Amino acid sequence: DADPIAKMIEAKPGVTLKGEWDSKPELRELIEASSTYKELWEYALKLEGINRNVGIHAAGVVIGDRPLDEHVPLTRGNEGEVVTQYDMGAITEVGLLKMDFLGLKNLTVIQEAVEHIRRHTPGFEIEKVPLDDRKTFDLLNRGETMGVFQLESGGMVETCRKYQIEKIDDIIDLLALYRPGAMQFIDQMIEVKKGRKKATYEHPLLETVCGNTYGVMIYQEQVQNAAKLLAGYTLGGADLLRRAMGKKDPEKMAKERGVFVAGCAKTNNIGDKLASQIFDKIEMFAGYGFNKSHSACYGHISYWTAWLKANHPVEFMAALLSNEIHNTDKIGVFVSECHRMGIEILPPDLNASQLRFTPEPTPTGAPGIRYGLAAIKNCGEGAMAAAIEERGARGPFASLEDFSTRLDSKVVNKRILETLVKAGALDWTGENRASMFNRLEQVVASASSHQKDRASGQVSLFDAMEFAAPAPAAKSGSNIETVEEWGKDDRLAHEKELLGFYVTGHPLDKFRGVIDSDKFRRLGLLDDIDVSNPKERFPFAGMIRSLESKVTKTGKPFGILILEDFTGSAEIMLWGETFVPARDSGLLEVGKIIRLKCAVQVDDRTGGRRLTGYELSELKPRKAAANGKGPVELTLWTTRHSERDLDEIHDALAAHPGSTPVLLHFQNSAGRRISVAAGEMFNVKRSETLIAALERWMED
Repeated sequence: DADPIAKMIEAKPGVTLKGEWDSKPELRELIEASSTYKELWEYALKLEGINRNVGIHAAGVVIGDRPLDEHVPLTRGNEGEVVTQYDMGAITEVGLLKMDFLGLKNLTVIQEAVEHIRRHTPGFEIEKVPLDDRKTFDLLNRGETMGVFQLESGGMVETCRKYQIEKIDDIIDLLALYRPGAMQFIDQMIEVKKGRKKATYEHPLLETVCGNTYGVMIYQEQVQNAAKLLAGYTLGGADLLRRAMGKKDPEKMAKERGVFVAGCAKTNNIGDKLASQIFDKIEMFAGYGFNKSHSACYGHISYWTAWLKANHPVEFMAALLSNEIHNTDKIGVFVSECHRMGIEILPPDLNASQLRFTPEPTPTGAPGIRYGLAAIKNCGEGAMAAAIEERGARGPFASLEDFSTRLDSKVVNKRILETLVKAGALDWTGENRASMFNRLEQVVASASSHQKDRASGQVSLFDAMEFAAPAPAAKSGSNIETVEEWGKDDRLAHEKELLGFYVTGHPLDKFRGVIDSDKFRRLGLLDDIDVSNPKERFPFAGMIRSLESKVTKTGKPFGILILEDFTGSAEIMLWGETFVPARDSGLLEVGKIIRLKCAVQVDDRTGGRRLTGYELSELKPRKAAANGKGPVELTLWTTRHSERDLDEIHDALAAHPGSTPVLLHFQNSAGRRISVAAGEMFNVKRSETLIAALERWMED
């Protein structure tokens, strides 16, 4: 009561604080003298006029009878869209109509997957698939829900595993339950569903209302039905009751309670006390109730995406990848899921790839997906569409020169060519990437000159003759200066940057035998770890992708580490006592391969796994073939190497006969690996010249 600011405002109710700072020096003095308001006022001055963000309704469209700026103030959203400055409540009050037009990219994923399926199963319709497919339910109950609509969050994965879905109604129920407030009833429903507890009903009629949801009212329709059966409400009246309960207006609720209690007595001879208890229960559920028709629609979409993943995984994952075609990071996540599922991702290829991701068997006949050209970062969809159109009209490209000459240099410029070379989309030429990259300037100049001559009518005799094929471009490998190929780490870095994943290997290849052993847990399988003992620490190993150094409120340093192994990546918290020594010793450099132990806990906020790291150390590679012990080990990747590589290896081995055995590892991008011991006739004598000749196929 003694606060001078409050007294001044009471004395002069017309005075506002805004804009008065400089014009009223006495106000400045009062505020500076006020311990209550001084700090608040300083913050307010800095924040005034600053918009935190422009929130936009996900699907709301405002409709008026004339230009909206004659009704309401407008602004621009983050992407330039026109947005009203009023929220949805105010929009209704000023007489405008707001309608929700909801679009889901998951419907596009489903449609694209269906189109892939129709190529081998004409007439396939997703709406006609059986709704009791065991493979689909098993997939959900295993928690393999990445890409499944509404069911892929960490918390929902765990819920599916605990709930054990047996029918599509279970999916519909979970979608309605897994929301703020209603989530508190999930464990109760599971206990009743498993038969460990019995549902309790205040009146037998309530069992008819929510018996199929194990005693929990999770739908708005159940609230309405309870009011109708117990208290004789009409459906319209029951809906008004539901709305009043949702808004929790005390005055309206007191009135509705009286109507409900009286209705219960009249309709079912229920006493006032019991009726009031039932009203309280219905009121509690009404605040969380979800529209069942909405949940049923979502449930079908969830089921269809899960059915496609369980029954047509290649077609589904190709569609899923295509719908994230401009998000390289997301593509990397889905590629890891493909590898887990045993689906190989074939690298981009200018003579084989389409614009989007498409199902394509691997050379061995295994299921695969060909990388889409439009998904290569920095290439441009228009340029790649032009390349595919040219390929379809005049046949596959013969060489780098042929590709550059046939495409307009204004469409496919040097920058795009550089990207295609780095991404491996021109590996089919047989020329190494460094060599192609080194002569792009010459190739682009030659192509530009050729195109200018063609445009001015200076064509060769053979170009003018309809019966003759176009003059062949220079073949790669002829009269080309030999340039040493980029190192493996450089190639992989380019692939990761432009494609979102590693195609021709992995930076951790030389550690594969160690990291894939039983010594370490997999980062991609965190959800499988039993976290019942919070003190247990699990061993992990991998490559440091990034490190963020931070400071606590008390000034103590800590770090957030992103670690990657062959199965995925995870964020790991490093507190001061672990972080500082590791940082100061130079261990926490991006690209370093480390081993550590982690405490694994369930994140209360996300439902996923939270890792805290301890006992960090550098992971040393196994000694390579150069140490003179053991067999000579060579690795060939199905996505990069060909018969030509085998011929070159054969020639190198034949030139160095001896007694040391040779072991060949064949690896695909999905992580499958087969090892073959070469026959005794291929045994070699270890030497520097042999190692130099085989170096590009050696892991270490």
